[in-house]
Amino acid sequence: MSSGEAKRILIARALVHDPRTLLFDEPSNSLDVFAQHGLRETMRELAQSGIGIVLVTHHLSDVIPEIDRVVLMKNGKIQADGQKKDLLNPDEISRLFGIPVDITRRDGYYHLW
Repeated sequence: MSSGEAKRILIARALVHDPRTLLFDEPSNSLDVFAQHGLRETMRELAQSGIGIVLVTHHLSDVIPEIDRVVLMKNGKIQADGQKKDLLNPDEISRLFGIPVDITRRDGYYHLW
């Protein structure tokens, strides 16, 4: 079974219990580009259906458009907490990772360079 198939089964198992919220911890790790796209579309459908999404990730492109609030953490401490549009910018993310970065936005997704 591929990593993508395994993740789909885990999501299906969680949905059997009719959750109000799902926690995704580094969900795109070990997935190819096709599987990453499918996972993000699944997360979007879940969010649009009213299920809350809590996402833990180092990959900005995992932050689906439906997520409005982000909490940036560094060394186990909250560095910033607020609206996605206010925090996902080069200054905040450069400070978070300790290196200069550039961020682009396309179709509601943020991409780190």
